[in-house]
Amino acid sequence: MSVPLSILDLAPVLAGGSVRDALRDTLDLARHAEEFGYHRYWLAEHHLAPGVASSAPQVLIGAVAAATSRIRVGSGAVQVGHWTPLAVAEQFGTLDALYPGRIDLGLGRSGQARAELAARRAAPPPRPEARTVDGLLIPRPFDFGVLGTSAAFKTFSQLQQPGARTPDFAETVDAITALLAGTHHIEDGIPVRAFPGEGAELDLWILGSSGGESARVAGERGLPFAANYHVAPSNVLEAVEAYRAAFKPSDALGEPYVVVSADVVVAEDDATARRLAAPYALWVRSIRRTGAAIPFPTEADAAAHEWTDADLDLVADRTATRFTGAPETVVERLRTLQRVTGADELLVTTIVHDHAARVRSFELLARAWHGTGGTP
Repeated sequence: MSVPLSILDLAPVLAGGSVRDALRDTLDLARHAEEFGYHRYWLAEHHLAPGVASSAPQVLIGAVAAATSRIRVGSGAVQVGHWTPLAVAEQFGTLDALYPGRIDLGLGRSGQARAELAARRAAPPPRPEARTVDGLLIPRPFDFGVLGTSAAFKTFSQLQQPGARTPDFAETVDAITALLAGTHHIEDGIPVRAFPGEGAELDLWILGSSGGESARVAGERGLPFAANYHVAPSNVLEAVEAYRAAFKPSDALGEPYVVVSADVVVAEDDATARRLAAPYALWVRSIRRTGAAIPFPTEADAAAHEWTDADLDLVADRTATRFTGAPETVVERLRTLQRVTGADELLVTTIVHDHAARVRSFELLARAWHGTGGTP
């Protein structure tokens, strides 16, 4: 039996388009996703990137939930290094009050990991060679030592108040959980209560890109875990294994539940899909060169770019693990990803320059996942 399919959306800004266009496209895609039968629709949190309009997923979640009626809507993920636990609890408590039973609160720690990333840039770890595990490509890890510029990293300081201290991720997750339960206390036993937030019926998730703290915290607290094959494909097996090894049953979950993400482009045939997917490498290059995504390029932009060997190496792990092709081609690769990782659900993301082609990609995948006319 096929596992559920869900969608991750970054609200991409297209070259020649605007933020307003991107947000309009997100609402349109969400309506279609519900029609096609996708299980949930998550919005990412990205900042300081002219090519991404999802800097405030809390706001977008409300807009998407208002534009739909059944599909679950959530964050993939709130970067808790940029928010206090109380703010997160109040924001998502408000969403739950407006759209009860439909809101997912996904938490990520990338906003807390800037110091770790700087250390990896200063002393990159060894990079093992690519390998294939039961048909799934596990590429050579990306070399974080070449990621972005010092100026780009400094701009991220603007996401916190001067002198603010980012707490430990586990502490943050525990504080949000306690606020939602109405049991949070600070020093001297002083209670802190979130209104809205307390008693909210949210599904709490942890997202992670490695077998490190995010996977461990999700497992130890008995929460569902989403592993990022589309962002960090070299670490996906390590991440899901660490989560399962750490898992302890909780009131929320009796056994591990794993979602794995994948970047896909589906079209009527392989050649069309490859053409639509061509600008992706140039877009990934912009993220890794400057730390900020450019507006998603056109096919002409991609064709005009002259690639160096260094550029190709910069994007190799992402381009090699993007599932591109006709429906049967992509379904076969997704089934391999699901089988090898043991995923209970797959989270797919698609960015192309043509919005209609993007909607069509999700439609073709939905129909193929369970056969012609079926839904995911």
